[in-house]
Amino acid sequence: MSTRIVCNARNISAPLTGVQRYTRELLQRAPEGVTEIAPPYPLSGAAGHLWEQCVLPLHSHDRTLWSPGNTGPLAVRNQVLTIHDLATIDHPEWFSRRFATWYNFLLPKLVQRVVHVITISHFTKQRLIERCAVSEDRISVIPNGIVESFAPQDTSTVRRMREQLKIPSEHYVLATGSLDPRKNLERQLSIWRRIQNDVPNDLWLVLFGETASSGIFRHTHPHDLPARVHVAGHVPDDVIPSLYAGALVFLYPSMYEGFGLPVLEAMASGTPVITSNVSAIPEVAGDSAMCINPYNEDDIVSALLTIIGDASLRATLSEKGRKRSEQFSWEKSAHMTFEVLKSVS
Repeated sequence: MSTRIVCNARNISAPLTGVQRYTRELLQRAPEGVTEIAPPYPLSGAAGHLWEQCVLPLHSHDRTLWSPGNTGPLAVRNQVLTIHDLATIDHPEWFSRRFATWYNFLLPKLVQRVVHVITISHFTKQRLIERCAVSEDRISVIPNGIVESFAPQDTSTVRRMREQLKIPSEHYVLATGSLDPRKNLERQLSIWRRIQNDVPNDLWLVLFGETASSGIFRHTHPHDLPARVHVAGHVPDDVIPSLYAGALVFLYPSMYEGFGLPVLEAMASGTPVITSNVSAIPEVAGDSAMCINPYNEDDIVSALLTIIGDASLRATLSEKGRKRSEQFSWEKSAHMTFEVLKSVS
């Protein structure tokens, strides 16, 4: 049955964001005979979309096409599409005009044409029903997973990580430095300015993640950083688990997520988490994180000061987070995904 499934692997060579990680993890666990179709060399922007719309359909023939990365060819009806979120539709102001215009043209048409849609959260499923009029029986919710490398780390491993990334203190709050507006970077920096005199003077804010402008988002990186902020930038995959595990707390006040994989990664690493009470994040965090209003600075400041000052609370959240993360696995996600694909092939 699996020989009749082909995967749209256009995005597999892109930088390892959540969508690329999802695609790679599931393909590594694919049944024998699933075929990947990708451009002969990496394509981005308009060239990538042109290949996807015009060349990819010629290769899928009468097989079931799985498009795992939010986009797919309109010409192929026998297609299962994974939608991670509807951010371009719900918040077009966060993206460049060209990027938002293309996706807001494509997505509503594509989800009506394909035979089935997979979403990674009930939140995204509900947005599809409300914004694109997709019938509920054509949507399957299959959550993301977690890899085993995200786990508590020993002190020597964490120390080597700090030396490699030049983190100036063993005490740090970890947050994302992404330029994606939904990640709430400006508000995070504003909060850090506010609390600096109320926390130990050896406590730093460490920002990680891609900080270069990609042309997708409208914002640029702030130039005036507060004191005691270390920008780690892009961190190698094999170092990220230690970066999470060494943090006093992971701060993730994202304003919009289709899932919220960093929350799960931090919890699996044994790090207490402060995150948002909106979009799909509560589905991931459950009662195992401090959930705050990401638009309310006072709310975030209060939570951050509480967790920094309360070692017992940090230990409780660490334990609850690890147990919560055990409910998610890429093996489970892959099994459910390929069962859906087989059922329509």
